[in-house]
Amino acid sequence: MSEQNIHVPVKQLVAFMIAALLKMGVPQQDAGIIADVLITSDLWGVQSHGVAHLKMYHERMKRGLQLPATRWTVVKDTPTTAVVDGGNGMGMVVGYHAMQLAIQKARQFGLGAVAVRNSSHYGIAGYYPLMAVKQGLVGLSVTNAHPSTAPTFGSEPMLGTNPIAVAAPTDEVFPYMFDAATSVVPRGKIEIAARANKPIPEGWVVNKEGISVTDSSAMIAEMDKGNVALLPVGGMGELMGGHKGYGLATMVEIFSAAFQDGAYLHILHDTDQAGNQQFLRIGHFFLAIDIEHFIPLDDFKHITGNMMRELRASHKGSEQGRIYTAGEKEYYNTQKVMAEGVEITPGVQKALHSLREEFKLDQHDLGF
Repeated sequence: MSEQNIHVPVKQLVAFMIAALLKMGVPQQDAGIIADVLITSDLWGVQSHGVAHLKMYHERMKRGLQLPATRWTVVKDTPTTAVVDGGNGMGMVVGYHAMQLAIQKARQFGLGAVAVRNSSHYGIAGYYPLMAVKQGLVGLSVTNAHPSTAPTFGSEPMLGTNPIAVAAPTDEVFPYMFDAATSVVPRGKIEIAARANKPIPEGWVVNKEGISVTDSSAMIAEMDKGNVALLPVGGMGELMGGHKGYGLATMVEIFSAAFQDGAYLHILHDTDQAGNQQFLRIGHFFLAIDIEHFIPLDDFKHITGNMMRELRASHKGSEQGRIYTAGEKEYYNTQKVMAEGVEITPGVQKALHSLREEFKLDQHDLGF
């Protein structure tokens, strides 16, 4: 293994992920879906949610926190809505099928909304609305998560990082695609800092006294114990809008749990009150909107494209090189990664090497 970052070709890394997932007991078709969600994150440059999570999923399966085979079922169905039970399987798999179901309903009736219960971490939230965009629709996806974020004026982790992802087609080479946690940063940013043994900035995490802490070395363990909490978007208090991030995170919690009578806040935990392990029972919500039920698709794309171009052409700060619109950086980063390969840090190299050894995948040479 290298002590420096290395680059692995995308196809090579995808093949390894699929092979490893099959060894974990994930069915072939599901392994392809999971690998595609993970590689999409790496293509966008969101290293916290890509191949770096492969070993984490394996550990969760070994601990019985999620099942390798995803037996999802539709438990309630109407022309425009559905409730899906994820069977405590792989979140990416149930997320993919739930979004497909929302798209099918939207194609017929203009709108399709699907609530999911009893799921697990579904990877990068932006993957699912882009499924709608590829078919000329607008898409939205939200998910709750293990409590890690404090409410405004609080210091106890109550809400997850609860991301919001929305995507819409444009007449440009890339769509509008917004995908962000409602916490100041996602948990993955803390994991990256911890693996690199680097401190985190002030204003990301507070301890039980509400004081900002920056030492990342034991941060993940302290987060799991509930001794520290992420802050909502806007940071501490109301001065810079922390109450807005808190409000959005709560909105995501409602959409992710209340529509399907699912787990929320402290119920959303991998241990019960007696300390016994249990399924996380994460909830998701998916929405697809067929643009043609409102306006011709080409007209919509031209309008949204104009919005993006006008935003990028607006006056810039004196020291700023340019203005970006949501989805643009991900598009250009994808071109770069496809050409250069996925950057793999020493910590992730170690994790992948251990999987290769455990599963005897010697035929997959990743270059370390």
